[in-house]
Amino acid sequence: MATYQFGEVMETVVTREEFSNEKAKTVLSGETIAVIGYGVQGPGQALNLRDNGMRVIVGQRKNSSSWDKALADGWKEGESLFEIEEALQRASVIAFLLSDAGQIALWPAVRKYLSPGKTLYFSHGFGITFHEQTGIVPPGNVDVILVAPKGSGTSVRRLFLQGQGINSSFAVYRDASGLAREKALAMGIGIGSGFLFETDFRKEVYSDLTGERGVLMGALAGIIEAQYQLLRSRGHSPSEAFNETVEELTQSLVPLVAENGMDWMFSNTSVTAQRGALDWKVKFRDAVAPVMEELYDSVADGREAKRVIESCSAADYRQRLEKELAEIRESELWKAGSVVRQLRPKK
Repeated sequence: MATYQFGEVMETVVTREEFSNEKAKTVLSGETIAVIGYGVQGPGQALNLRDNGMRVIVGQRKNSSSWDKALADGWKEGESLFEIEEALQRASVIAFLLSDAGQIALWPAVRKYLSPGKTLYFSHGFGITFHEQTGIVPPGNVDVILVAPKGSGTSVRRLFLQGQGINSSFAVYRDASGLAREKALAMGIGIGSGFLFETDFRKEVYSDLTGERGVLMGALAGIIEAQYQLLRSRGHSPSEAFNETVEELTQSLVPLVAENGMDWMFSNTSVTAQRGALDWKVKFRDAVAPVMEELYDSVADGREAKRVIESCSAADYRQRLEKELAEIRESELWKAGSVVRQLRPKK
């Protein structure tokens, strides 16, 4: 483990140099890891663990689309692909990677197979942190750990195949064996993390829910819609409004931020853009700050968890979700985006 200075704060970060894949394989050498759920995070984590030499099986409902996807990815029925309860029985490490609502529904079955000495692994702190609403309370004689990749399951796999690695947080909720921290780090390296930073279950879910609703998705989608609609209402064409709102952001500016930071992006734009951005960022920051406070409080007091559980557990949730996504997809903004993407030069 190495210590790095983040501004005035010193943090310990674990990389592959300090915790190699060979060490991870040694830590997990006697374990059978059952990845339960093959939806968002399941495929990337399971495939990376398998490719890194760990003993992995997948638990999924038979005759589902996810079962078929697992077969297509090379998991073999009766060897490495099982019905969920059989996978739970065979596992010594249960990687519980269903959606938050799915975890609540399956928890009674999972709880039944948490015999002493097993490890319960999460990639999100939701179920444990909001246990009063989820009912997820593990027994005291099992390790409970977390590795949370900071990106989608597709990114976990894509970066692994590119020889890179996504950054992840890790946490230990319960160390029944005395080896929980080592197991968490081994799982983090095994799923393809480039580096791991330590947190706890509560902080992970608070930051994650805030980030998803804020800058990463909710705020981004909202501010894009607001600017596009403004430009259209002032007489700009769909292509111009889209290019100035989305295309330049995603194709030019965000890559510059990723490369060397916000100041690097500013320094590589025109003086006019630079000056305007520096002046107006303060106005946007001050306008958004109260919304961010409201958002964090809504996460911390459990209102967001309640909303997620009630909405996502409803029988007609998938139909309502598809209607909401269709409204976005069929809007002029994202129809314009579809045309612009087709016009990009082919690689």
